[in-house]
Amino acid sequence: MKLRQTIDKALFTLLIVLMSAMVINVLWQVASRYVLKSPSSYTDEIARFLLIWVGLLGASYVASKRMHLAIDILPSKLEGVKQARLNILISAVVALFALFAMVWGGTKLVYITLTLNQTSAALNVPLGYIYTAIPLSGLLIVYYSISNLLIKPDLVEVDDKEDY
Repeated sequence: MKLRQTIDKALFTLLIVLMSAMVINVLWQVASRYVLKSPSSYTDEIARFLLIWVGLLGASYVASKRMHLAIDILPSKLEGVKQARLNILISAVVALFALFAMVWGGTKLVYITLTLNQTSAALNVPLGYIYTAIPLSGLLIVYYSISNLLIKPDLVEVDDKEDY
């Protein structure tokens, strides 16, 4: 449980830093374009890369809080053992998807883009580094899905009084 709290706090802090950097970057982009009349050539690319990282790591974070996008028609109609079994099935499917699509597929994507030396246009950064967000987020989602199966649901629920 302590490991999960540490990962949650680190992920939350990283998301705040990335989101703050994205806001500052976009503000600079707008200011340089409309105030200085000399748009920055790299801010659009930075914003795009930050959005990729915030989106994927944010998906991992909401998976830890069991707040991910879901259709809850069936779970709301079930109770007791049937609801628990459905939650196990859902967690298993999410973990398998994250493992195969994000971890395995994302790792292959990173490997291929690094092998082919693909770089971004403006920053000339290897795209494999940007794409590492996919397998990293996949690993976190797998960890959280397994962790959610092993701990009581009331210990994972969102607490408004969290002091991050």
